Amino acid sequence: MRLGTFRKQPEGYEAFIPDKFPPVGGFQFSKEILRKNDTAVRLLGKLDGITQLLPDVDFFLFMYIRKDAASSSQIEGTGATMIDAIEAEAKIESDMPSDVDDILHYIKALNYGMKRMQEFPFVLRFVRELHKELMEGARSTHRSYPGKFRHSQNWIGGTKPENASFVSPPVDDMNRTLDDLEKFVHSEDEVLPLIKAGLLHAQFETIHPFTDGNGRTGRMLITFFLWKAGLLERPVLFLSSYFKRHQKVYYERLHGYHHGEVERWMDFFLDGVTDIAQEAIGTVSKITTIRDRDLMKIQKLSTRASESAAIVLPKLFQLPIVTARNIQEWTGFTFPGAQNIIERFVEMGILVPRKQSIKHAQSYIYKDYVNIFSN
Repeated sequence: MRLGTFRKQPEGYEAFIPDKFPPVGGFQFSKEILRKNDTAVRLLGKLDGITQLLPDVDFFLFMYIRKDAASSSQIEGTGATMIDAIEAEAKIESDMPSDVDDILHYIKALNYGMKRMQEFPFVLRFVRELHKELMEGARSTHRSYPGKFRHSQNWIGGTKPENASFVSPPVDDMNRTLDDLEKFVHSEDEVLPLIKAGLLHAQFETIHPFTDGNGRTGRMLITFFLWKAGLLERPVLFLSSYFKRHQKVYYERLHGYHHGEVERWMDFFLDGVTDIAQEAIGTVSKITTIRDRDLMKIQKLSTRASESAAIVLPKLFQLPIVTARNIQEWTGFTFPGAQNIIERFVEMGILVPRKQSIKHAQSYIYKDYVNIFSN
């Protein structure tokens, strides 16, 4: 399937010039792709339903957002982890990797997008706003111009367009194709919503409209589109961990998409949706099991102890690495009282002490819970 041509530019290199999008005649997919789409949609429906059974689906979202933020940032070379991000949020004074900031900005952008999309359409302005939240004040390898589409040529791989693995569309063609993409998102056509989400991501990465942050922005758009299209009641599907797990194939299939290998890209994308939906369904079940187990432990405490423990346990699902200071903020207790609660949780096997240095306060992790998201 032809999506564009590689055309020599006055500077001597070849850049990709997209055709009208979607292509004339639309998209034709094999029965195998349509079958995979049906399977993935069914699992999305199951995931959407089962997450509603959680006591607070927002806690589930908090952790998945952190996991997606870490995976998406690591695809771009960030070395910091989800644990580093949680520790940073808990304001634990330890020697954080400098690039944990990448993950925190991604979390900030996702949270912004979830609030913004409740009142704003899925348009190019939303994409720019998302990029601004992601990049403003963040580390970048070069000027990222937060919230602004590029005004110069960029490329993927190599040190310059002449030795790049892919040269994205020149600015004029970029603007034209972005307009096409926005119209495609809102068009009432025969393209199935989940397949449209996959095409949206691949086409966005082909256009590469920002000087930096294209991959992270493009991966966020998948979740937001599925939510806006009504396939999800809440944005509970995040694919970055799948793309990170299969990073080489991810890049190969996106590269192939530029050359018209649309079906191979969709095959990979739909496998990812199925894989992550199944994983998330299992995660919900594990969270429910752990929560019920630990609630039973709390109920065996004395009345006064169980009352304070009941305040802390739900908050650990939101922030599963804590110090006594966090417990003080949640309960209003003094330091000794907060420390008593922590020691009680350690005795019950809910919290586990983390490594303590001479300089920093002891921190504790809700290890069984965090391990669910660490695969």
